[in-house]
Amino acid sequence: MDENIALKQLEELKKYSGNMRLAAEKWDSEFQILISIILSARTLDETTIKVGIKLFEKYPDAKSLAKADIEEIKRIINRINFFENKSKYIIECSKILEKEYNGIPPHDLDKLIQLSGVGRKTANVFLSEVGSSGIGVDTHLSYVAQKLNWTIHKDPQKIEMDLKQLFSREDWNKVNPIAVRFGKTHTSRIKKDKILDEIKKIR
Repeated sequence: MDENIALKQLEELKKYSGNMRLAAEKWDSEFQILISIILSARTLDETTIKVGIKLFEKYPDAKSLAKADIEEIKRIINRINFFENKSKYIIECSKILEKEYNGIPPHDLDKLIQLSGVGRKTANVFLSEVGSSGIGVDTHLSYVAQKLNWTIHKDPQKIEMDLKQLFSREDWNKVNPIAVRFGKTHTSRIKKDKILDEIKKIR
């Protein structure tokens, strides 16, 4: 795949994507961005945002969340999928951030994935949101990338590597949000495939 073609396809895909707020966006701090991304795994962005607003009203930073009672956190985030595990993750993550990073998440992929509840996708989405470079591969991007022949792989890490080779670093941060908004805008598989088949013709 040629990068210029892929960029044209990405720009066309953007035309079919909505402008809804995603879970990683419009928070007051990098700490809140990271925690909201952890919470958003396998959960609707709309739900994550509502829960995040409630959570951060009481626990706005790593220092406060690190000291939180886990049962109270469970009550606050119980609309989130896997809320019991995520309650443990975000408290433990906050403790590490407070102890080792003065409450501020590091801008380093290898350091981020050492934090509780943070995998490569979460780390990459965080990095792209805070002005560093990353491509977080979720189900939406995986689907789009395979359909548009940006990758032949199904493994998220291999897809990430293919996309980072295909697109220049300055364009990495566009890729995930456009694909996610496209997937959230068009929930019908038939409609998505029809649009992607047309975009695939772009040369």
